[in-house]
Amino acid sequence: MSKRIPGLYKRGTQGIWHIDKCIKGYGRLHESTGTSELEEAERYLIRRLEELRKATVYGIRPERTFRQAATGFLLDYQHKRSIGRYAQSLKILDPHIGDLPLRQVHQGTLESFIQHRREQGMRANTINRDLAVVRRILTLAARLWRDESGLTWLETAPLLQLLDCDDARKPYPLTWDEQSRLFARLPEHLREMALFKVNTGTREQEVVCLRWNWEVSIPELKTSVFVVPGGGVKNGEDRLVVMNAEARAVINRQRGRNPEYVFTYSKGQPVDRINTKAWRRARKEAGLPQVRVHDLKHTFGRRLRAKGVSHETRQALLGHKNGQITTHYSAAEIGELIEAVEKVSWSGSSAPTLTLIKSENSRKSPATGRRENRRTV
Repeated sequence: MSKRIPGLYKRGTQGIWHIDKCIKGYGRLHESTGTSELEEAERYLIRRLEELRKATVYGIRPERTFRQAATGFLLDYQHKRSIGRYAQSLKILDPHIGDLPLRQVHQGTLESFIQHRREQGMRANTINRDLAVVRRILTLAARLWRDESGLTWLETAPLLQLLDCDDARKPYPLTWDEQSRLFARLPEHLREMALFKVNTGTREQEVVCLRWNWEVSIPELKTSVFVVPGGGVKNGEDRLVVMNAEARAVINRQRGRNPEYVFTYSKGQPVDRINTKAWRRARKEAGLPQVRVHDLKHTFGRRLRAKGVSHETRQALLGHKNGQITTHYSAAEIGELIEAVEKVSWSGSSAPTLTLIKSENSRKSPATGRRENRRTV
């Protein structure tokens, strides 16, 4: 029977072998081998000792896969509000580059992934979001993450070129008729969220994450507003959400359903998105397959502009970053914001007043020779 390599011991109820070994020129190595098989644990220890020897003596980096780096990235960024999107991108990327060593992840090895996503009908902007996550991980591996020997995980980060976004979809603000057709086909919980969104200009995650303890009473105006903390807002600043009569009615209908979250479905269960199969089915049935959830925010902004609301007020209502602390308003200023959003409620709206002119390849304007299509919003 061969002698066991020193430095290994069993730990835990599953009998996993762990390393506890002092190494000259390095110090103490203490980590799990991840296996309960002795032979496999010994092979793991031998490989780690060789990696450390090369790193210590020759400055050679241990080989790490992109999957290992992606796992570390998700652990480091688990507190970020965008963690869900990062995880989704990495899940899509894993079959293509997960097993590759970090040094082999570059523009060339990503081409098959890009081609695969194009064949799925993904737009350049969507693919670029995935590539941006890869670029971020490689940058961290080359500049920030270091191993036990003080070496970065990657010597240099390769240059990754994003795709041209010529195919990016333009905003599609809804007409009142289109809004009615779409909302009539949505299930109740999605209809309520969509109605709140189109009357407040909030982003999707601001709506689905809205909490009751973010509601702030304004006694002078006999109303309330919501202040969304910066951690849940795209630009990182606290977001003031004022409501017109329609939005307030939506909020009042949600009271008592869940002690924490404003918007729920079924038996008071929180909602994690508006862009569901039910949303996509409803827009198709309404003859509006091109409409995105974010277009509800565009609709709110266009209606404000059509009603003559100033640019500064529109910026505040849409939660755009403008260098000011947007939650520091007096009651009088909040009253002015409420007056502005009342102009775009269904009850406060007269006939549509904004006409969009969109160039298409189907009809030419006699005046310009360009093809045009008009929609009234």
